[in-house]
Amino acid sequence: MATLEDYRNERLRKLEEIKALGINPYPAKSHRSEKIGNILENFDDFNDKEVTLAGRITAIRSFGKLAFIKIRDYFGEIQIFMKAEGETKAGFLGAKQIKLLDTGDFIEATGKIDKSQTGEISIFANEVRLLTKTLRPLPGRDGFTNKEERYRRRYVDMNVNPEVRERMVRRSKFWQATRKFMLDHGFIEINIPVLEHTTGGADATPFMTHINAYDEDLYLRISHELPLKRLLGAGFEKVFDIGPRFRNEGVDDEHLPEHIAFESYAAYENYEDGMKLYEEMIKYVAMETWGTLKFHVNGFDIDLDQEWPRVNYADLLKEKYDVDVFHPDEKQLKRILKDNNVELSGEVSVARMIDNVWKLIRKNSGGPYWLIHEPTTLSPLAKVDPEHPEITERFHPIIAGTEMGNGFSELNDPLDQLARFKEQQAMRDAGDDEAQMLDQDFVEMLEYGMPPACGWGNSERNFWLLEGVPGREAVPFPLMKRRDSSEKSE
Repeated sequence: MATLEDYRNERLRKLEEIKALGINPYPAKSHRSEKIGNILENFDDFNDKEVTLAGRITAIRSFGKLAFIKIRDYFGEIQIFMKAEGETKAGFLGAKQIKLLDTGDFIEATGKIDKSQTGEISIFANEVRLLTKTLRPLPGRDGFTNKEERYRRRYVDMNVNPEVRERMVRRSKFWQATRKFMLDHGFIEINIPVLEHTTGGADATPFMTHINAYDEDLYLRISHELPLKRLLGAGFEKVFDIGPRFRNEGVDDEHLPEHIAFESYAAYENYEDGMKLYEEMIKYVAMETWGTLKFHVNGFDIDLDQEWPRVNYADLLKEKYDVDVFHPDEKQLKRILKDNNVELSGEVSVARMIDNVWKLIRKNSGGPYWLIHEPTTLSPLAKVDPEHPEITERFHPIIAGTEMGNGFSELNDPLDQLARFKEQQAMRDAGDDEAQMLDQDFVEMLEYGMPPACGWGNSERNFWLLEGVPGREAVPFPLMKRRDSSEKSE
């Protein structure tokens, strides 16, 4: 049975033969004049007209003086009908040289568009021009199903499994729709730094790096929040950013260490305004990306096309587990987590235990609904409810067992913010690596003044969820553990 090395050696032999014919197997320019999909969709407009098409070979058949080659570009697949007639022009391959081509090679053909005797739309050309000679054959669809290999060679995966490539198109539409919605609602997109001296805006373990020019350690941002809110202090009223964030956490179906996220902030608005706006946004993005508001994901039938109810955080935990979030019983929380096989490593605060009890409820919640009024102890950046200072004006959309975003009326009292930062820093000093850092510069910005505002953020986990696939299936090049040298050489 032929090995990959055998196939590669045979293609290397063909490559040398092609070069001996004076043909450049890797020219810089193609002369393509039309996309294949345009020809297929508008045959009557192109019938009997000469065009130049280009693409990757998907099939080759040769019958003496006749040859049929299927080529595919991003937009479609078409047949090249070739006859061995006359002399082949220099730099081109005729029907007699078809044996020098392989599936996977990139070629272009110039000829007239017509239909074959079997009625198939074809381009009739006496010769083809080589654009790229490939040295490795693409595997068959049935022979390329191992997830690890698919993730490591995504460029192969997307050729063999075109539905993966189409998923990336929908991912692009997802962020295009998000951007368009925000721009249409008066927001300004401003890209903010990835490198930070002090990182914050979320409960997560950051990645660290080093800047040689300053000889200082820096963090990769875990959130867009604090820089965007500084822009509110700078005089902007509606801002957002879409870009990567980095969290040094585990890798599972809902978490990737690097992923795309979106955050926005609107001055002179509160969480009530936010729930109205972002419910509209989620529905808009879903329609633009998938063309529907009805989904079946995680075992739930989800209908976004309704007014989403609001559910109080404290009431929900009391109802499901008899937990009093304002006077928590640490032993009770530990027992609940143990009974549900939830293990938390290191020094864990009561707030973190409450959050993990909530996650037990969340995973069985279909939704959609808005979870509101999270306790102040769990929301260090949210404004408290003026009538109930033990809770915050915070809101999460819960859909199919996950949180589809996070928003709140932003805290703009510098003294209150400083006190909460100190509380978080104390938790961090006690061993909670996910607690937030004290950001003195942000507090100073608040002392200069930031208007009341509503903030919101969501990540591409929303896309993964509604697409119905785990995170690594929904990104183009998921981070994988490095292979050792012996695996690479093989």
